[in-house]
Amino acid sequence: MPPRYWKVGDLAKRTGLTVRTLHHYDAIGLLCPSGRTGSSHGAGHRLYTASDVARLQQIMSLKSLGFSLEQVRDYLARGDFDPREIVRLHQEWVHRQANDLKRLADRLSALADALDRADVVSADTFLTMISEMTMIEKYYTPEQLEQLQARKDQVGEERIQEVEAAWPRLMAAVQAELDAGTDPADPKIQEYARQWIGLINEFTGGNPGIAGSLKTMYQNEDHIHSMDVAAMRPMFEYIGKAATAAGLRMPGA
Repeated sequence: MPPRYWKVGDLAKRTGLTVRTLHHYDAIGLLCPSGRTGSSHGAGHRLYTASDVARLQQIMSLKSLGFSLEQVRDYLARGDFDPREIVRLHQEWVHRQANDLKRLADRLSALADALDRADVVSADTFLTMISEMTMIEKYYTPEQLEQLQARKDQVGEERIQEVEAAWPRLMAAVQAELDAGTDPADPKIQEYARQWIGLINEFTGGNPGIAGSLKTMYQNEDHIHSMDVAAMRPMFEYIGKAATAAGLRMPGA
C-alpha cells in the first residue's frame, strides 16, 4: 500500500483544527510536515505523513492534560519520550473527566427533582453546584484537581497555613519595592523572585501543567477569591523581570 499524505487543508478538515493552527505549529517547530510533493501531486506543497498525524495526536493529548505548547515541544523532545505513556495519561484523564461529569449530572438530577417538588433549595447547594461546574469547565483539568488534592494531603494543613500567610507578606514587600522604583535586577528583588517561585511550587508540586493552568487563571480573571488581580498585574510583571534577571524561569512560563 503506498504511503498516505495530507495537505494542510485536508488535515485541518479531517481533525477539526484550523489551517491557521497547523501553520502555527509548523512555524514554532512543533509539527512540521515531513513529506514533499512529487510530480504526481504538483510542486510547491508540503505534505503531512502518517508519522506527522501520530505526532499531532500526541500534541493534542498533552494539550488536553494542561501542557502549554512550549511544554509539549519540550516533552516530545525528551530522550525517554514514550508515546504509549501519553495515550495512557490521556485515557486516565478522560475517565476522570467522565466521572466528574457523571457526579455533576447526578447533582443536577437531584436539583431538578427538588425543583419539581417545589422544595426549598439552600444557597449552599447552589454554591456547591457552581463550584463544581467552574472547576470542571475552567482552568484545571480533573486530573490536575486530583493532583492538587493529593498535594494538599501530602503537604499537610500546617504547612498550607504557613504558605497562605507567607503570600501576603511577600506580595506586600514586592509591591513596596515596585512603588519605590527598585530595579528588578537588584539582588533583593531577585531573592523575592526565588521565594515567589518557591511558593508557587509549594502549591503545584512542580507540575508544569498545573502551573500553566494557574498562570492562565491569573491572566484571565480580574478577581480571584476577593483579590483584585487586575491591580496586581504590574507586580506580576515586575517579579517576572526579577526572575529573568536572576536566570530563573517562572512556573508555567
